[in-house]
Amino acid sequence: MREWTREERYRVLKSPNEIRSLYDRIRGSVYRQTYHVQPITGLSSDPNGFALHRGVWHLCYQWCPWGAVHGLKYWYHVTSPDLLHWKNEGIGLAPDRDYDNKGAHSGSAISVGDKLYFFYTGNHRDENWVRTPWTCAAYLDEDGKLRKLPEPLFGPRSDYSEHQRDPKIVWNAEKQKYYILIGAQTLDKRGCVQVYESEQPLTGWRFAGQLKVPGFERFGGMWECPYIVNISGKDVLIFSPQYTTLPMRGNSTNHNVYLIGTMDYDTLTFTPDGSYDYLDWGFDFYAAQGAANVDDPDKAVLIGWIGLPDNHYPTAEEDWEGSMSLPRELRIRDGKLIQTPISGIDTLRGAALTPNGTLPRACELEIGVPAGDFDLNLCTRSDGSGGLRLHYDQNAGICTLDRSGMDLRFNENVYERLDVKLESPLRSLRVFLDHSSAELFFNDGERTFTTHLYPTERELNYTVKDGAKLRIWEMTRSVTDEFAV
Repeated sequence: MREWTREERYRVLKSPNEIRSLYDRIRGSVYRQTYHVQPITGLSSDPNGFALHRGVWHLCYQWCPWGAVHGLKYWYHVTSPDLLHWKNEGIGLAPDRDYDNKGAHSGSAISVGDKLYFFYTGNHRDENWVRTPWTCAAYLDEDGKLRKLPEPLFGPRSDYSEHQRDPKIVWNAEKQKYYILIGAQTLDKRGCVQVYESEQPLTGWRFAGQLKVPGFERFGGMWECPYIVNISGKDVLIFSPQYTTLPMRGNSTNHNVYLIGTMDYDTLTFTPDGSYDYLDWGFDFYAAQGAANVDDPDKAVLIGWIGLPDNHYPTAEEDWEGSMSLPRELRIRDGKLIQTPISGIDTLRGAALTPNGTLPRACELEIGVPAGDFDLNLCTRSDGSGGLRLHYDQNAGICTLDRSGMDLRFNENVYERLDVKLESPLRSLRVFLDHSSAELFFNDGERTFTTHLYPTERELNYTVKDGAKLRIWEMTRSVTDEFAV
């Protein structure tokens, strides 16, 4: 894999012409997605600035234009009328101020009246490469461009480490206040969340304190991308703990988890109802962001990065990497968080295919699972070998997924085989395959499993246990791939 110098990673993009030839080359890749948001070039990572405003969904994501490398980060901006069809709008935020001279890092958005506001971390580094994270803001202009405020909203606190980032803004109607949640790390390297409050979105911000989460005082070394949302009267805390290994997660030290409980903004205490659960049980899912302004008390909408901070993927050789997950609807059912594909996803179905053992590169599978143990093998060779192999052990209530048989193997030292513990017997499964990803939804959203996957030309087959009720549809293109910078 290519070694990047600091100068190469932090090179400023001065003209679209600098990456036009790279885009022309990349767009011919067999692994370019059909119905998932992806970078025009380079690396995409955390979803940012996700909100509904004046009937349009806005989404940004971390973008490094030059290649599959974490370096100088921009926000790339896409829009959608329905969370299904996405249009490239070009750069949303560029690192062009002193306070964000080494990156416009992750953040969020909120629609207030006729204004759409964005909040992000300005990553400043001095000549000695010492980092200062600033919490910054921008707004959507009438021309559809993001305009920064001239100065940051506030700076970092000296009683925490330099890791203070990912502002998530939430509105609490009862308190008539806005709150910004900041992913942070204490001086003794414990993950936590800082809380700021204000009566106005762009002024008056003051530090309210550190979020207390009883039982989770020493859970990971940094909490990225914190998010609190109320669904059907229950509060849900979603975050990404780093620098720790967790059960059933192999050697990974980056995770996405959630807690269901009760948030008290008076005491800044989130009291969990029980233990944490994984937001997604797969190999590649991280930094999930909930959309603002969903305006439905019984659901939230969320999107994640198909990828992990320290992982790399086969398309790095083509100078691009990553994509966004499908948007998901979150609900509470029997005290558990349920995730289902965004409503209307079935409108992207093309021709219904007769099950014959082969798969197109972009398709949906809907499977009625017979009682007992169950096997499904996707992206296999013609003789049924290799592929992404799923085995369900009914007695144990565990699905095991193994991608070690694929021709293109990656992140072998982190994991190639993971288990999914189901709460109820496996009876249904929806699988969304795109050119370089797979998303699996078990039992109408009881569990999800997301992975990158890079099938070669000989890996476009499948096998399934006899007795399964299988339907397959081609999926039509819904994400434009215009060269917009």
